[in-house]
Amino acid sequence: MERNSSLWTNLIDEHPVCITWKQEAEGAIYHLASILFVVGFMGGSGFFGLLYVFSLLGLGFLCSAIWAWVDVCAADIYSWNFVLFVVCFMQFVHIAYQVRSITFSREFQLLYSSLFQPLGTSLPVFRTIALSSEVVTLEKEHCYAMQGKTSIDKLSLLVSGRIRVTVDGEFLHYIFPFQFLDSPEWDSLRPTEEGIFQVTLTAETDCRYVSWRRKKLYLLFAQHRYISRLFSVLIGSDIADKLYALNDRVYTGKTYHYDIRLPNFYQMSSPKIRKSPLTEHFRNSKRGCDK
Repeated sequence: MERNSSLWTNLIDEHPVCITWKQEAEGAIYHLASILFVVGFMGGSGFFGLLYVFSLLGLGFLCSAIWAWVDVCAADIYSWNFVLFVVCFMQFVHIAYQVRSITFSREFQLLYSSLFQPLGTSLPVFRTIALSSEVVTLEKEHCYAMQGKTSIDKLSLLVSGRIRVTVDGEFLHYIFPFQFLDSPEWDSLRPTEEGIFQVTLTAETDCRYVSWRRKKLYLLFAQHRYISRLFSVLIGSDIADKLYALNDRVYTGKTYHYDIRLPNFYQMSSPKIRKSPLTEHFRNSKRGCDK
């Protein structure tokens, strides 16, 4: 305790106090360094935010080093500022190399710019998502899934082409680029459950889609909570679009067909499950049209 008090006394009480202050201001290089520090600390997050911060801080430390060498003539001030400039420069080069090394194929570039970038997803996070997937080509009139036969073991996102959705040979709707092929199936099952498609998905044109294996994607969700929330938003939005598409019912004869992959259909088709008000609304509208 006495040693601490003596140290405090040496630092504060016995330290010489400034009696006279310099009347003239420091040179322009010193003030430029201060401005660079202020602007640099206003940088954002992410890779590009770090590039912004380290570039301005590095320039600020360089100006401080020049000021210490030219105006103050203090070797210790110059040394510390020059070392900090070198550290910032090395960090800038390292981050710039990481950003430059992130390259994707054309499909992933389209997918990122159209779907993930507007949501603020950074390139490193998207790289993690892309490395867990594969790009698959589906030729014209080939099936992605067959009703009652294909198991639900993956999640796919269409990049190019058009997919036709049918049930018992009856047309339901199309799936266009940057829409999920099987978001209702994915959302209807728990991670430990298994199921099969209730519709047939056929390529109307040559298609290419990005696919994630179910188990591998759930493992990715467990490791990265942000990616889990991101896919939850994307899948929820895709299902919402399909729900709104229920208004675009296909009229054939005297009946209306709904997308049977949606939860409301399962409630309508199973008498044991309690009907929701929305289901009753659709049932009543169907009866009115039959009359």
